[in-house]
Amino acid sequence: MTERKPPGVDFESWVDKQIREATERGDFEHLSGFGKPLPDDTAPYDELWWVKGKMHREGIAPVLPPALALRKEAEDALEAVGRAASEAEVRRIVADVNEKITAALRRPPAGPPLRLTPLDAEELVRRWRSRR
Repeated sequence: MTERKPPGVDFESWVDKQIREATERGDFEHLSGFGKPLPDDTAPYDELWWVKGKMHREGIAPVLPPALALRKEAEDALEAVGRAASEAEVRRIVADVNEKITAALRRPPAGPPLRLTPLDAEELVRRWRSRR
């Protein structure tokens, strides 16, 4: 497609010729997605569809404001406590997230309000024991 359209040739005819020649060469036979259905087109339009798709394909997580990232980390810590194999592991998980929460409370991060307090290790250990 590096050649220029010759003068006096209709643009549509020139493009059709390029496509026909590429098809004859087999340029379209080994494209990713060949023979697969098109993605769902009934979803509402999203201006960032390409960016979101690229991030998903590359395994990049969306960047959250620091306060929201810490809230997510606290939620993940609570889930990890439920899966912990020992009391020492529960205490380590809680201590790790509490250290980050305490630091954020000292100097609030940019973005939405943090609305977190350090987790109660003793209460979480008590709940962990009762589930065992």
